[in-house]
Amino acid sequence: MTPRLGAHMSIAGGMPQALGRALSVEATALAVFVKSSNQWRARPLAPDEVETYRRESRTARLDRHTLGHASYLVNVASPDPALWEKSTAALGDELARCAQLGIPWLVVHPGSHVGQGADAGMTRIAKALQQVLARPETGEAGILLENTAGQGSALGGTLEELATILARAEDAPRLGVCLDTCHALAAGYELRNEASYGAFVTAVDRAVGLSRVKGFHLNDSKGDLGSRLDRHEHIGRGRLGLEPFRLLLNDRRFEDVPMVLETPKGDDLAEDRVNLEVLRSLVAR
Repeated sequence: MTPRLGAHMSIAGGMPQALGRALSVEATALAVFVKSSNQWRARPLAPDEVETYRRESRTARLDRHTLGHASYLVNVASPDPALWEKSTAALGDELARCAQLGIPWLVVHPGSHVGQGADAGMTRIAKALQQVLARPETGEAGILLENTAGQGSALGGTLEELATILARAEDAPRLGVCLDTCHALAAGYELRNEASYGAFVTAVDRAVGLSRVKGFHLNDSKGDLGSRLDRHEHIGRGRLGLEPFRLLLNDRRFEDVPMVLETPKGDDLAEDRVNLEVLRSLVAR
């Protein structure tokens, strides 16, 4: 087994800088924001920055195993028409940036219905996804819905909600899912032994299909099973422990799917190096 392992890297200094940071920790997968994560506005990508990023991404063999991540401001489940329009437009702009950069997938949190009901929220998400995918400048880039911890009125805490959104978006081929291990446990999915891990993967297959799983966020969890707490922890130091990561990393069905850390980190990437080394030690030789 040679799973594709990496981490979310900063784009400070320009998009190509994220590639250098990934290579410095010997990553074979990568996750990035394609603009500032806490601002609506995004500076245009300069042609030379796009060219450099594309070239260096191919050279690093990260081009097919990079996940973009949408801004946390985006809420395409919002019942507020102005915020829904703004979120939908922003999501489209970010997907277009992925297309420019050659990043195949953009991960987005489904959003929050803000007390207006899950059914209506899922319909709004599906409508936004259809509008975004119809924009010609988004090219062939696709969107991955991330499972959530199910906190508050956040949607995506169950596999069934993800499946419903995909179905209402007419199961477009440019849609898939990204599974977060911390969020799964916090939302109530047990996966800490071989039997429960197998049951979880079977549930994913039945709900959305394993072919739609295009990315993983590898995070241990500060919260326990069903806590609804979205708090990431270093690998092996949280409530998940090492066993679910061992099972996932040795599951040949996901050998070519990018798996990236979103664990706590400082500026020197030391934590990423430690977490990646722990993950690599779990892979059967």
